[in-house]
Amino acid sequence: MTSKLPNTALLVMDLQNGIVSRFADKPEALLPFRQAIEVARSRGIQIIYVRVAFREGYPEVSPNNKFFGAVTQRPQGMTESDEATQIHDSVKPQPGDVLVTKRRISAFAGSDLEVILRARGISKLVLTGISTSGVVLSTLREAADKDFELQVLSDACLDADPEVHNVLMEKVFPRQADVMTAGAWIESLNEA
Repeated sequence: MTSKLPNTALLVMDLQNGIVSRFADKPEALLPFRQAIEVARSRGIQIIYVRVAFREGYPEVSPNNKFFGAVTQRPQGMTESDEATQIHDSVKPQPGDVLVTKRRISAFAGSDLEVILRARGISKLVLTGISTSGVVLSTLREAADKDFELQVLSDACLDADPEVHNVLMEKVFPRQADVMTAGAWIESLNEA
C-alpha cells in the first residue's frame, strides 16, 4: 500500500563519509537510517539529505568560529568536492531525493533548505542525523521556531556521547517534537 505524504520530509542529516567514519566500529548503527529511508521512499515521502561542506578556500569559515575554525587545519578536506563531504554509500541518495549543503551546524544555516520545504508545501519534518547534540539539536530548535511539526527518530540519531543523546531524547526533544524509534515511526505510517 503506497500513500503519498506530500507535506512530510525525512531529513537525513550529516550522514557523510567524514562523519559516518566516526562510527565505523558500529556498522549496525546505520540500520535504522536505512530502514527509515527505504520506507519513506516507498511511501512517497520526500527525502532530503543534508551535508556540511564549504567552498574551496573556506570563505565561509571565520577564525572566530571555535567549532569550524579548526576545519581549515584538518588534513581531511571539508570542501564540497572532498570525499569526506559526500553522502555515505550505505544511504546513497536516489533520483527524486534532494541534497542540501549547509555551512554551519543547523540544517537551515547557510542552506536553501527552508526555500525547498516551503516550495514543496512541507510542514512536517522527520529528523535523523549525526550527531544528536549537533545537527539534530540545532535543526530541531530552528525548525520548531519556524513552526514545523517535528518527529525525531531516536535510533536514527547518533552521538559520540550516549549520555547526552539520552538526555536530549528523553528530556529536551519531547518539548518540541514527537520522539520515537524508526520502527515505531514505520508502524505509525502503516496505521495511517
